[in-house]
Amino acid sequence: MNKSAHNNFHFSIRQECESEFSEIRSVVELAFLSAGHSDGDEHNLVDRIRKTNEYIPELALVAVCEGKVIGHIMLSKIMVGNSEAVALAPLSVHPDFQKIGVGKLLIESAHGRARELGYKCCVVLGSPEYYSKTGYVEASKFNIYAPFDVPDKYYMVFPFVESDIPAGFVGYSGAFGI
Repeated sequence: MNKSAHNNFHFSIRQECESEFSEIRSVVELAFLSAGHSDGDEHNLVDRIRKTNEYIPELALVAVCEGKVIGHIMLSKIMVGNSEAVALAPLSVHPDFQKIGVGKLLIESAHGRARELGYKCCVVLGSPEYYSKTGYVEASKFNIYAPFDVPDKYYMVFPFVESDIPAGFVGYSGAFGI
C-alpha cells in the first residue's frame, strides 16, 4: 500500500474491494462530469470491464482518504498485435482532490504492479498535456496503433521495459464497445 500526504490530505492506494464498487462508480461519474473529452459512460465502462476476462483485480486501484474513496484507476488486458498488454481506462479523481498528485500516484502504483505482473506496456487515450507528465509518449513511435481514428498525440504508450515492446493494432475488450 502506498501512502502519501499533500496539503494535509493523507491518502493511501490499494486494490479496490467489491464493497466499494458503488462508491467508486460515484467518484468516476463525478470526476468526468466536467471533462470536455468524456462520453459520460466511464462509470459504466468500469462496471462492464469487471464482468470480462480482461479485468485484472490487482490493477484496479483506489486512493482512500479518511475511509473514503477519492480516486480510482483501472488497467485492463488488451492485445497489441499478438501480445498481451494493458490499457489505462479510466483514471478518476474526485473533483475535491484533483491537482494534488492523487492521479499521478495512482498511475505510478498501477504501472509498478503491471510491470511486476510481466506486462511490457500500457496504452492510454487521453490528454497529452497530462499523460506526458507521467512518462507516456505517442504510441505510434513504438508502432502501436489505435483501432479507431484518433490523432497520434492523443494515443499514447508507457513502456515498462527497454526493449521487446509489442507492436501492431490494439484490440480492446468488448466492454469498450469498439
